Amino acid sequence: MPLQNIRFIILLGLLAASAHAYGERLDSRQPINLEADRVSIDDIRKISTFSGSVKLNQGTMEINGDQIVVIQDKHGLRHGTVTGNPAEFHQNQEGSENYVEGQGERIEYDSESGIMDIYGEAHVQRGQDDMHGDHITYNSRTGVFRASGGNQVSTHGVRHRVRVVIQP
Repeated sequence: MPLQNIRFIILLGLLAASAHAYGERLDSRQPINLEADRVSIDDIRKISTFSGSVKLNQGTMEINGDQIVVIQDKHGLRHGTVTGNPAEFHQNQEGSENYVEGQGERIEYDSESGIMDIYGEAHVQRGQDDMHGDHITYNSRTGVFRASGGNQVSTHGVRHRVRVVIQP
Protein backbone atom coordinates (compact mmCIF):
# COMPACT_ATOMS: atom_id res chain seq x y z
CA MET A 1 0.00 0.00 0.00
CA PRO A 2 1.51 3.38 -0.97
CA LEU A 3 2.63 5.67 1.87
CA GLN A 4 0.15 8.34 0.75
CA ASN A 5 -2.78 5.90 1.21
CA ILE A 6 -1.52 4.87 4.65
CA ARG A 7 -1.32 8.53 5.74
CA PHE A 8 -4.84 9.15 4.44
CA ILE A 9 -6.22 6.15 6.35
CA ILE A 10 -4.46 7.28 9.55
CA LEU A 11 -5.81 10.82 9.15
CA LEU A 12 -9.34 9.50 8.58
CA GLY A 13 -9.02 7.34 11.68
CA LEU A 14 -7.89 10.32 13.74
CA LEU A 15 -10.77 12.38 12.41
CA ALA A 16 -13.30 9.68 13.22
CA ALA A 17 -11.88 8.93 16.66
CA SER A 18 -11.47 12.49 17.83
CA ALA A 19 -13.09 12.94 21.24
CA HIS A 20 -13.80 16.57 20.45
CA ALA A 21 -16.31 15.62 17.74
CA TYR A 22 -19.01 14.55 20.16
CA GLY A 23 -22.29 16.42 20.11
CA GLU A 24 -23.63 17.66 23.43
CA ARG A 25 -24.67 14.58 25.44
CA LEU A 26 -27.61 16.42 26.97
CA ASP A 27 -29.12 17.26 23.57
CA SER A 28 -30.93 13.92 23.33
CA ARG A 29 -32.66 14.61 26.65
CA GLN A 30 -33.97 17.99 25.50
CA PRO A 31 -37.39 18.52 23.89
CA ILE A 32 -37.57 18.74 20.12
CA ASN A 33 -38.91 22.13 18.99
CA LEU A 34 -40.14 22.63 15.42
CA GLU A 35 -41.19 25.72 13.47
CA ALA A 36 -42.67 25.72 9.96
CA ASP A 37 -45.07 27.53 7.63
CA ARG A 38 -47.41 24.51 7.48
CA VAL A 39 -47.96 21.43 9.68
CA SER A 40 -49.85 18.19 9.06
CA ILE A 41 -50.18 15.76 12.00
CA ASP A 42 -51.52 12.22 11.66
CA ASP A 43 -52.01 10.94 15.24
CA ILE A 44 -53.08 7.46 14.13
CA ARG A 45 -50.01 6.77 11.96
CA LYS A 46 -47.74 8.93 14.22
CA ILE A 47 -46.43 10.94 11.25
CA SER A 48 -46.02 14.70 11.30
CA THR A 49 -45.03 16.74 8.25
CA PHE A 50 -43.61 20.24 8.65
CA SER A 51 -43.23 22.29 5.45
CA GLY A 52 -41.84 25.70 4.52
CA SER A 53 -38.64 27.09 6.07
CA VAL A 54 -38.57 24.41 8.76
CA LYS A 55 -36.36 24.73 11.83
CA LEU A 56 -35.83 21.88 14.28
CA ASN A 57 -33.97 22.48 17.55
CA GLN A 58 -33.01 19.94 20.20
CA GLY A 59 -30.58 21.34 22.75
CA THR A 60 -27.58 22.72 20.82
CA MET A 61 -28.54 20.88 17.62
CA GLU A 62 -30.37 22.77 14.89
CA ILE A 63 -31.65 21.31 11.61
CA ASN A 64 -33.08 23.46 8.80
CA GLY A 65 -34.79 22.48 5.56
CA ASP A 66 -37.74 22.90 3.24
CA GLN A 67 -39.60 19.94 4.78
CA ILE A 68 -39.22 17.64 7.78
CA VAL A 69 -41.22 14.44 8.19
CA VAL A 70 -41.16 13.12 11.77
CA ILE A 71 -42.19 9.54 12.55
CA GLN A 72 -42.80 8.48 16.13
CA ASP A 73 -42.58 4.77 17.00
CA LYS A 74 -44.59 2.90 19.66
CA HIS A 75 -41.95 3.76 22.28
CA GLY A 76 -42.21 7.50 21.56
CA LEU A 77 -38.83 7.64 19.81
CA ARG A 78 -38.53 9.89 16.78
CA HIS A 79 -36.97 9.66 13.34
CA GLY A 80 -36.90 12.69 11.06
CA THR A 81 -36.21 13.11 7.36
CA VAL A 82 -35.24 16.60 6.24
CA THR A 83 -35.18 17.67 2.61
CA GLY A 84 -34.03 21.01 1.33
CA ASN A 85 -31.94 22.98 -1.01
CA PRO A 86 -29.88 22.31 1.00
CA ALA A 87 -30.96 20.58 4.21
CA GLU A 88 -28.58 21.78 6.95
CA PHE A 89 -27.58 21.02 10.53
CA HIS A 90 -25.20 22.27 13.17
CA GLN A 91 -24.48 21.07 16.68
CA ASN A 92 -22.18 22.15 19.47
CA GLN A 93 -19.30 19.79 20.24
CA GLU A 94 -19.22 18.39 23.77
CA GLY A 95 -17.12 20.57 26.10
CA SER A 96 -16.31 23.10 23.37
CA GLU A 97 -17.64 26.23 21.75
CA ASN A 98 -16.99 24.70 18.31
CA TYR A 99 -19.71 23.31 16.06
CA VAL A 100 -20.06 20.43 13.64
CA GLU A 101 -21.96 21.67 10.60
CA GLY A 102 -23.25 19.87 7.56
CA GLN A 103 -25.56 19.96 4.60
CA GLY A 104 -26.92 17.81 1.82
CA GLU A 105 -30.03 17.24 -0.25
CA ARG A 106 -31.53 15.00 2.46
CA ILE A 107 -30.74 14.43 6.14
CA GLU A 108 -32.15 11.54 8.14
CA TYR A 109 -31.90 11.90 11.92
CA ASP A 110 -32.65 9.32 14.61
CA SER A 111 -33.12 11.07 17.95
CA GLU A 112 -32.58 7.87 19.96
CA SER A 113 -29.23 6.87 18.45
CA GLY A 114 -28.03 10.40 17.59
CA ILE A 115 -27.11 9.19 14.10
CA MET A 116 -27.46 11.59 11.22
CA ASP A 117 -27.23 10.38 7.60
CA ILE A 118 -26.59 13.10 5.02
CA TYR A 119 -27.27 12.24 1.37
CA GLY A 120 -26.65 13.98 -1.96
CA GLU A 121 -23.63 16.27 -2.22
CA ALA A 122 -23.08 15.77 1.50
CA HIS A 123 -20.70 18.13 3.27
CA VAL A 124 -19.62 18.16 6.93
CA GLN A 125 -17.25 20.64 8.53
CA ARG A 126 -15.73 20.48 12.01
CA GLY A 127 -13.60 23.51 12.75
CA GLN A 128 -11.38 23.78 9.68
CA ASP A 129 -11.61 20.06 8.87
CA ASP A 130 -13.84 19.36 5.90
CA MET A 131 -15.47 16.24 4.38
CA HIS A 132 -17.41 15.89 1.11
CA GLY A 133 -19.09 12.79 -0.29
CA ASP A 134 -22.31 11.40 -1.67
CA HIS A 135 -23.31 9.99 1.75
CA ILE A 136 -21.90 10.94 5.16
CA THR A 137 -22.97 9.37 8.45
CA TYR A 138 -22.30 11.36 11.62
CA ASN A 139 -22.88 9.85 15.06
CA SER A 140 -23.31 12.83 17.38
CA ARG A 141 -22.88 10.61 20.46
CA THR A 142 -19.59 8.95 19.52
CA GLY A 143 -18.15 11.55 17.16
CA VAL A 144 -17.64 8.95 14.41
CA PHE A 145 -17.89 10.05 10.76
CA ARG A 146 -18.20 7.70 7.79
CA ALA A 147 -18.38 8.76 4.15
CA SER A 148 -18.82 7.22 0.73
CA GLY A 149 -18.31 8.76 -2.68
CA GLY A 150 -21.21 7.18 -4.50
CA ASN A 151 -21.48 5.41 -7.83
CA GLN A 152 -22.05 8.44 -10.02
CA VAL A 153 -19.56 9.41 -12.69
CA SER A 154 -18.82 13.05 -13.48
CA THR A 155 -19.12 14.52 -16.97
CA HIS A 156 -15.33 13.97 -17.25
CA GLY A 157 -15.73 10.21 -16.70
CA VAL A 158 -14.34 10.31 -13.14
CA ARG A 159 -16.20 8.47 -10.36
CA HIS A 160 -17.20 10.70 -7.43
CA ARG A 161 -15.01 10.08 -4.41
CA VAL A 162 -14.85 11.23 -0.82
CA ARG A 163 -12.77 14.36 -0.31
CA VAL A 164 -11.37 15.18 3.14
CA VAL A 165 -9.28 18.13 4.28
CA ILE A 166 -7.71 17.78 7.73
CA GLN A 167 -5.87 20.79 9.09
CA PRO A 168 -2.65 20.31 11.06
